[in-house]
Amino acid sequence: MNTPLASSFGLAEHGAVGLAGGTAQRVYNDLRHRIITLDLPPDTTLARNELTDTYDVSQTPIREALQLLRQEGLVRIYPQSKTVVTRIDVPEIFEAHFLRVALETEVCRGLAELADNSATVTRARSIIRMQEAVANDSTQLAVFQELDELFHQTLFVGVGRVGLQALVRERSGHLERLRRLHLPERGKILSILGGHRAVIDAIAEKDVDGAIGAIREHLSQTVAQVEVLRREFPDYFA
Repeated sequence: MNTPLASSFGLAEHGAVGLAGGTAQRVYNDLRHRIITLDLPPDTTLARNELTDTYDVSQTPIREALQLLRQEGLVRIYPQSKTVVTRIDVPEIFEAHFLRVALETEVCRGLAELADNSATVTRARSIIRMQEAVANDSTQLAVFQELDELFHQTLFVGVGRVGLQALVRERSGHLERLRRLHLPERGKILSILGGHRAVIDAIAEKDVDGAIGAIREHLSQTVAQVEVLRREFPDYFA
């Protein structure tokens, strides 16, 4: 998915592998975004006829987009019947978190060890400033979340491993929905900003241990709230 924010930073976000053509890609990108941001909450029924009208496309790209969302575990397809947005799966959250921590720990280690990481540091700090600009506006949660994803993508790009960031994204649909539930919590946005600053400051100082510790701490905060959020939003979880 190539977003305007990604393009403005010269970053091309990897899209859905195997989708034929830009039409199916566009439908997939938009549906996934709406599911991740909970605009399409769990148990929402996605009627193909309605989707063809909404996106002004034929059944083929709708079918391709839904199949990829099914592979990510974000929808369940009932043949000859309906497609439903899945509930948030807790085991999938912990698997995605394990993968993300393992990869981003090494990404931050690599960046801290680079002889010249100034370009990545500059880009990341620019994104943090953009996040700060919308942090106090509750209507801009989707923008803040997109910037959050862009921050982490920038780290992967900095060590030439953007394909691995795409892998993390493909496995993180349930985790991303959990993060969206947690985002409005008091202090969560400030915590995210503090985590980003700590990570990039350690990388800029070439403090390998500091960068690893900061990214582990940053990535673990939402997962620690799984049970609290499941009690608060029982209808959203499997």
